[in-house]
Amino acid sequence: MQIAYIAYNKLTPAVKDRVDTLLKLNPDYGQWTAGAPAGIEKTYAFVHAATWADDIKEKPNYHNGDVTDADAGQNVGYTDRSKHDYWHYKDILFSPDGTHMPPPPPVDAVTQLKKMIDILPSTSGATDDLRSYDLVWMLHLVGDLHQPLHAVARYTAQISGANGDRGGNEEHVIPATGETIALHAYWDRIFGGYASVFGAIYDATHGGISSITPDDAKAKILDPEVWAQESFELARQNSYAAPIRVDKTAVELTRDYETNARTIARSQAALGAARLANLLNMALQ
Repeated sequence: MQIAYIAYNKLTPAVKDRVDTLLKLNPDYGQWTAGAPAGIEKTYAFVHAATWADDIKEKPNYHNGDVTDADAGQNVGYTDRSKHDYWHYKDILFSPDGTHMPPPPPVDAVTQLKKMIDILPSTSGATDDLRSYDLVWMLHLVGDLHQPLHAVARYTAQISGANGDRGGNEEHVIPATGETIALHAYWDRIFGGYASVFGAIYDATHGGISSITPDDAKAKILDPEVWAQESFELARQNSYAAPIRVDKTAVELTRDYETNARTIARSQAALGAARLANLLNMALQ
């Protein structure tokens, strides 16, 4: 939601109107704007829409699917009742010790984002229902793909299951808060847990993201494949840096590790927001 808010402020007025027209087709639009202060309902809708791909995980009329299903990579709009958990990441596989690795999954965040980017312009010929569905997913996936551990699966002799470490979900860490959590969850929660739209807007404004100006040339790179590769390299060099182990033993994070993680997370969030804005301004101009 923080990434979405920063991106929204970079949209042109015309694109903001086009975005809101598409968002109104989502069945949860009324919930997104409920309680919004007068005059900023469109902002609230856009920011809250960024969580919809996670929200459907709790909806009883949505079902679990598998990346090997025949419809795993379909792009059909709101009639789709699959949660598509595997759309949230791109597993670029690596092993620091030569452990055997399987072929990567055929459907992931990159394959789907490429489809959605092609569909979004009005000239694509797609229905507004499909364009709305893809827009809402894009608001989420652009953010996901800029979190380093959404672009990697590490295989070691100690963690060598079919999906490796599942982007840091098999390793556990103990941050300064004293809790024991999965490495992936630690990186997901650097900006806090699930927050209200108001909280997300406040944190985005006062938490450091809004003060970061990404390199303009990098912000204009709108290829999800490049984003995934960037995140993979950040994960390989930083998310798995010492004191992270190659097994499942929980480790205490050092101050240096946590400081570096926060710096990377903020930088990636700011870059993701700039790219999301550039993408929408280009597709919906």
